[in-house]
Amino acid sequence: MSLRIDGKKISSDIKEELKEQVKLLKEEGISVCLAVIQVGNDPASSVYVNNKKKACAYIGIESQAYELPEETTQEELLSLISRLNKDDHVNGILVQLPVPAHMDEKEIIQAISPAKDVDGFHPQSVGALSTGEPGFVSCTPAGIIQLLKRSGISIDGKDCVVVGRSNIVGKPMSMLLLRENGTVTICHSHTKNLKEVCQRADILVAAIGKPKFFDDSYVKDGAVVIDVGIHRNEENKLCGDVDYDKVVDKVSAITPVPGGVGPMTIAMLMNNCVEAALRMNNR
Repeated sequence: MSLRIDGKKISSDIKEELKEQVKLLKEEGISVCLAVIQVGNDPASSVYVNNKKKACAYIGIESQAYELPEETTQEELLSLISRLNKDDHVNGILVQLPVPAHMDEKEIIQAISPAKDVDGFHPQSVGALSTGEPGFVSCTPAGIIQLLKRSGISIDGKDCVVVGRSNIVGKPMSMLLLRENGTVTICHSHTKNLKEVCQRADILVAAIGKPKFFDDSYVKDGAVVIDVGIHRNEENKLCGDVDYDKVVDKVSAITPVPGGVGPMTIAMLMNNCVEAALRMNNR
């Protein structure tokens, strides 16, 4: 019987640890503050922002919400980011993506101070990950590492296959697995013989963005499968990139959708906020 990796339980444990840490910091006069900026009222973005606010409130992190209208100019947004960069009370800055089409996402990400880049998207953060220097790590891949470690799954020496090469998941995921001494293959739309590559994986990270793409023919017996995808199926129910029902009996461990990777992303964002406060206070 395969292990169902419970992201809700593991993320809850992390939040409890952070709650205690924030309490101790407050006793020393150190507060933790996250500024969240949302431009426009995209429904999915609003849900994500509200979940982040709830997590902050539970842990004891102060959250400042900046809900800007769709017609906000890039200059106005950059001006707000600049002001928050200079505000010593603010430890982390998050701009909810995607931004409206008239804005340059890359320029906005680069405008956030690397010291407050709790999303881990700034080029300096990405460079630090590549070279092994201290820096903030993209929250979803960082959460996956915690899922594996806290489930007692060793990465060292394992054959790890990451399907997807996005800047947010695929690329940082491969670097983190490498950091843990995994042997890493990155697959993408130009990969030949994708099924054969996936079949050799001890740990398969599915981040391809296609619902139920991976069935049991893609995985070997006893593999660990991490499903990053989230979609609505024809019955309007949530599903992942992996066909869970077809794969579950073949693998040794698997993350469900929902309740697997998703909760970990916000938990690791909270972790990055606390880490930012510690660094700003030379701790």
